[in-house]
Amino acid sequence: MIKDKNVNDAYQLAKQKYAEIGVDTDAAMEELKKVKLSIHSWQGDDVHGFVNPNHELTGGIGVSGNYPGIARNPDELTADLHEALSLIPGSHKVQLHTLYAVTNKKKDFNEIGPEDFAYWVDWAKEEKIGLDMNPTFFSHPLVKENFTLASPEKYIRDFWIEVGKKSREISKYFGQELGQRSINNFWIPDGFKDNPIDKENPRLRLINSLDEIFKQKYDENQTIESVEGKLFGTGIESYTVGSHLFYNNYAISRGKLWTIDAGHWHPTEDVSDKFSAFLPFGKGLMLHISRPVRWDSDHVVIFDEALVRITRSLVRDQELSHTNIGLDFFDATINRVAAWVIGARATQKALLQAMLEPIKQLKQAELEYDFTTRLAITEELKSYPFGAVWDEFCLQNNVPVGSNWLNDIHQYEKNVQFKRK
Repeated sequence: MIKDKNVNDAYQLAKQKYAEIGVDTDAAMEELKKVKLSIHSWQGDDVHGFVNPNHELTGGIGVSGNYPGIARNPDELTADLHEALSLIPGSHKVQLHTLYAVTNKKKDFNEIGPEDFAYWVDWAKEEKIGLDMNPTFFSHPLVKENFTLASPEKYIRDFWIEVGKKSREISKYFGQELGQRSINNFWIPDGFKDNPIDKENPRLRLINSLDEIFKQKYDENQTIESVEGKLFGTGIESYTVGSHLFYNNYAISRGKLWTIDAGHWHPTEDVSDKFSAFLPFGKGLMLHISRPVRWDSDHVVIFDEALVRITRSLVRDQELSHTNIGLDFFDATINRVAAWVIGARATQKALLQAMLEPIKQLKQAELEYDFTTRLAITEELKSYPFGAVWDEFCLQNNVPVGSNWLNDIHQYEKNVQFKRK
């Protein structure tokens, strides 16, 4: 563990301050240490992947910027991920997509299987991390008129059904090899730009396609599927086949996880309010923590009010044991490795702040209709020295304190990223 007298002294004062309201800061740090974030690979290379790295992004996906140092191959992407993970406290996971397969011959999406992810499994074993999976239902010629699994054409549906089945085999392989359950997240871009006549049959086709993909039963200790809805996207502004209500019902009726992406809702909706409404009925949640700016723009996650509401809900209602937390953003206007670090550390800070509340006492006050105490304490907590606890957590996990991690990024840029042509 790194030693820093100033940080340690500040922590002791903070520890005493929190103890006065019945909060054990050591216990909070131990709890935070158990939370594994799923870091998304696609921030490092602007969603290019390795199967067809020169593809055009489709399905409503776009990346802004051209900051130097983009990862161009598997070794560069894993090197960048290693750098990011070394600056984020704790032990985590990495999310992959079908298009990140590392093959020795050209393969189409429906041909990619576990053997094409051996590179990633070997790397994950070295890093002592887990892997999650996402089948890629975009950036392919058979995304016809923004339709895949809900397409009216059977040959298109059949192609994407096979992609989904292959992804399940890959996710199972991750779980078997790494000893950590792999979450396999399904999101599709299907929908209409203008008002459709038939809203029911595309959804019936999607149900049948998903049921076919999930027909084979796998050990859920190794892999489990999650299904992700969306409000709308570029090219599907009027009708989204895989809406939130559709996938909410599908997840509950089929025993799957429901994915809530923070950027996929109307800006006035509070996604954190969905957790406690779903979990009494559902198997569990997969979260994609993102930051929408007026729409699903996938900005880098920051420690803002929306993130605070998400983490407070998870902690206060003890939902972390039923929730998997992944990051989902891409920004090519800044250093891509720094983006990972900023987003992950912001999420961990928000979790820690939530864990440093006297939740039992606050719930008791609420139960007794003492709303004055509830409001007074939650307001006072805003100025409590949680930053000192965060700094101590960083020290205990051997990562830089404060913005000192940025020095590592600048050095990495100079020595590695800026030398890439």
